[in-house]
Amino acid sequence: MKKLEHFVESIILASRWLLVVFYLGLTAALALYCIAFSKKLYDFAAKVFVLEETDTILKMLGLIDAALVASLIVMVIISGYENFVSRFDNAGGEINWLGKIDAGSLKIKVASTIVAISSIHLLQIFLNSSQYTDNKLMWLTIMHMAFVVSALFLAYIDRVMAQTKKDKGDDH
Repeated sequence: MKKLEHFVESIILASRWLLVVFYLGLTAALALYCIAFSKKLYDFAAKVFVLEETDTILKMLGLIDAALVASLIVMVIISGYENFVSRFDNAGGEINWLGKIDAGSLKIKVASTIVAISSIHLLQIFLNSSQYTDNKLMWLTIMHMAFVVSALFLAYIDRVMAQTKKDKGDDH
């Protein structure tokens, strides 16, 4: 029976390598997103001298939004691989935050990045508010606030969990 248990455990442990497909897929998606970003940048550069100030701001906010999304993807790929698949053996000092982001910290970083992306998107909408109904603006603001509250709640939970770990460590 113990052999069967070890066999099942080894299969379950090996299943983490299936995640590599997801991380490679995200890497491919990032490469495609890079192409889309390059197109946005080219379009912006081609029109920079004829755009009104508001349109220039909107284009730059779109580029910032894209950079945040790309950073989020990289953070998820590297942290997810490091936390759930395998440690990076040959990274050296190249990435100084490796091993420092656990699943809880990753959730908070993802949530805060989503709040930042949502903030930029909402700012873009408010700069073009004449194109939206008051009802739609209200719902977009409510959705953004839901992201903010969720991020704050995740951060609070992480803080409570860290304090609980610390308190248990002090008892021993």
